[in-house]
Amino acid sequence: MAGPRANWKGYIKFGEVSCPVALYTAASSSERIAFNTLNRKTGNRVRREFIDSETGDPVEREDQVKGYEVENGQYVLLEPEEVAAAVPESDKTLKIEAFIPCSQVDTIYFDKPYYLAPDKMGTDAFLLLRDGMKEEAVAAIAKTVLFRRLRTVLIRPHSRGLVASTLNFDYEVRSSEKAFEEMPDLKIEGEMLELAEHIIRTKKGTFDPSAFEDRYEAAVAELVKAKIEGRSLPKKKAPVASKPSDLLQALRESAGLGAKEAAPKRTAANANKGAARQKAAKPKAKSKPAAAATRRTG
Repeated sequence: MAGPRANWKGYIKFGEVSCPVALYTAASSSERIAFNTLNRKTGNRVRREFIDSETGDPVEREDQVKGYEVENGQYVLLEPEEVAAAVPESDKTLKIEAFIPCSQVDTIYFDKPYYLAPDKMGTDAFLLLRDGMKEEAVAAIAKTVLFRRLRTVLIRPHSRGLVASTLNFDYEVRSSEKAFEEMPDLKIEGEMLELAEHIIRTKKGTFDPSAFEDRYEAAVAELVKAKIEGRSLPKKKAPVASKPSDLLQALRESAGLGAKEAAPKRTAANANKGAARQKAAKPKAKSKPAAAATRRTG
């Protein structure tokens, strides 16, 4: 059986050492269910057509050209050969510029992953790079022209080879300020925080990608099968949305506690500290569960 086809071939260079490498797609959507657009009346496929926005006439492929809008309705025309000439020329080399801690790059910058493997000769240099990065627990930042664009690539040891992830440029990553500007300036304390921490501790696990099913794909496949067999799928019951009016009560129920049971203490030391604080505040009072508290910070 033929092996996978490389998306790109070139060299990886660190210092004065270089070796031939190949990039292979690591994640693909080609296995997803795809639909065609049909004419409901005839059942025939419809084709996409480009129409002149003013005249309404179809525009053939040879008459289509790229354009950049400089003003409202005013464009600069760019011929294919002009665009090709402006694209950085590839020297087919992944030039490593720095080695950095693996955790230093925020995952929000990650774009697409590719497997990076040695191509033909140069396996010794490739293994030297892979094992050296493993020993130092670092990733490599490299630059090259991939698919007609200058790209920054993060290279990390992975399995028996390396994985190269193209990175979004800084201007492509939107600031989080707008997304979080409506966040209230609150700090959660007391029993609510302890309950949340308890729920998180009891739900800790490990990441297993095989445990996550693409339920959309499975549902569509079942629908197609049912259509072919001439049967209908059972109607699903509409989910009833829960609307807990009391966050503390909802947390207690999530933690498996009764309405009046307090959150489990994180450690004996924390419990002793809490008891000491209660004793100092009310020497003769009977201890009660910590009240839920929120306070506005400055």
